[in-house]
Amino acid sequence: MTNKIKVVFFGTPKIAVNSLEYLIKSEMIDVLAVVTQPDKPAGRGHKLTASPVKECAIKYNLPVFQPKSIRKEPDIMDELKKLSPDFFVTFAFGQILSQEVLDIPKYETINLHASLLPKYRGANPLQRAIIDGEKETGICTMITELELDSGDVCIRKPIKISDTLNDMELFDIVSADAPKMIEDTLIGLLNKTITPEKQCEEGVCFAQKLKKEECLIDWQKPANAVHNLVRGIYKCPGAYFMFNNKIIKVMETKVSAGKGKPGDFINSSKDGVEVACGEGSVLLIKVKPEGKGEMLAKDWYNGVKNVIKGN
Repeated sequence: MTNKIKVVFFGTPKIAVNSLEYLIKSEMIDVLAVVTQPDKPAGRGHKLTASPVKECAIKYNLPVFQPKSIRKEPDIMDELKKLSPDFFVTFAFGQILSQEVLDIPKYETINLHASLLPKYRGANPLQRAIIDGEKETGICTMITELELDSGDVCIRKPIKISDTLNDMELFDIVSADAPKMIEDTLIGLLNKTITPEKQCEEGVCFAQKLKKEECLIDWQKPANAVHNLVRGIYKCPGAYFMFNNKIIKVMETKVSAGKGKPGDFINSSKDGVEVACGEGSVLLIKVKPEGKGEMLAKDWYNGVKNVIKGN
């Protein structure tokens, strides 16, 4: 291959930054521009803040497009057509592309999806895999089609999920593994050394967007399910329970075998605080009480146990 592969990169959150930076530095790829979500208010002052992908693009002096909805912004589509890209690359962009957008690149639009397709198509595949107690997930590069995450798969890579792995740790693994996969996919498609494979329809399931009400811990559920929820939404948005009209986020747990009425504190030790579930119990190791920083659960419990006993 004598000429570099010309791409436009579509992405928004931090998980996509490593891939953008890798492609920028690749000797095989020429990143022509970046498309990302518009700046959004953040922090207490609600100051408009650029996405992590935009910040990376600015660092490397790349043109940046920020459509509210790229399907409805013909001016931006015209600018992208003028760039004459070989491929579009999408990774956690956050908008659905129309057929008119998909038809712009010379060859294809390639998407990096964080699951072993056809399982967990949709918005929150990594978190859903942990919440569901899966022992394995992975990442795929695929040809983008109009139907959600249904395109032919180019490369897939399995990732093991241990019983203690949380979603932020899994994000880091995906962020590290994705860049080379994307580059290999682009080169393989252009050189015809990769033949995309159709997804089988058996095993299709969707990773629905997380709802706020799902974050409230239901102690009636088995201990494994509570533990997986805590791992699956670690810090963002975070699993929680209510105590004395305050939100107590649960940061780290361990499955135990204690028995009691679901939701009751049944034991306290140097290791943590044990709460009964519908089946078994969980040991709370770290918590973050409303208005306070993260702390050991045993320290939080020591400060409130008189309230608990009074009830």
